[in-house]
Amino acid sequence: MFKVFIDGREGTTGLEIEQRLAGRSELELLTIDPDKRKDPTERKKLINEADLVFLCLPDAAAKEAVTLLDNEHTKIIDASTAHRTAPGWAYGFPELSPAHRKAVAESQLVANPGCHASGFISSVYPLRAMGLLPADYPLACYSLTGYSGGGKKLIAEYEAEDRDPRHGSCRIYGLSLQHKHLPEMKQICNLSAAPVFSPIIGDYYRGMATTIMLENRLMAEGVTAQTIQAKLSDWYQGQTFVQVGPFGGDEPMIYADTLAGTNTLRLLVCGNEEQTTVTALFDNLGKGASGAAVQNMNIMLGLEETAGLL
Repeated sequence: MFKVFIDGREGTTGLEIEQRLAGRSELELLTIDPDKRKDPTERKKLINEADLVFLCLPDAAAKEAVTLLDNEHTKIIDASTAHRTAPGWAYGFPELSPAHRKAVAESQLVANPGCHASGFISSVYPLRAMGLLPADYPLACYSLTGYSGGGKKLIAEYEAEDRDPRHGSCRIYGLSLQHKHLPEMKQICNLSAAPVFSPIIGDYYRGMATTIMLENRLMAEGVTAQTIQAKLSDWYQGQTFVQVGPFGGDEPMIYADTLAGTNTLRLLVCGNEEQTTVTALFDNLGKGASGAAVQNMNIMLGLEETAGLL
């Protein structure tokens, strides 16, 4: 029996994690009195009592929570942005490489990837690692997400009876091109510059489609859309939660909510000899947040990786 504590369970990610852990006989969920959820003394007690802690907190609070840890036993998964590029933290995307999987399994501190970043890194990391994509490639990416990715406040905004009628269309944000996921996109993929990144919110609850657009002439010699699809298929062969679809996609269109409610990320490669698009389809609350966190927990505790996720 492993003791698990969710610090910040009131938020969207925390509630989703709690739902995914419900009914698992090998886990005991530690709870905090609602009146003491911001009390550092009570939080410290629970953090150090637990075998594993999920931090579902704003960045500053997540950093504070780590300072409350005073033992080498308790493992931490941080779902915030605070530690994704920090020294000493493993990046929690085990499918990227055997080294990433080993780091998740053996580390005390694991940073859960960002949702948009998961889609971007799932395609760009292997292309970089295989030498198909140079470090200085001028990458551009757009990422369509359901409004649940914005948390409780945005969910309430979209679901209000008197909501802004403009919410019926997609809205582009992050116009300063300084989105908080950019540092991990650049660092994890070993890029010399961050991509031009455009996040978009759609009028649907959950599901994500993150697309990179490539000029094949700027990549390794002989690269086409079909060779990229074949290389990515080989890279992720045997993985349960990351898959590569057939060349050209499953149908003539891509729907962003296709994998809502799952922990699966599916890469769809389209294009021709001159140009390529790679779209990562997944659930922003699944492989993009809570599902990925539970998967990392399973690996860190030596449990079945798919437990609570299929």
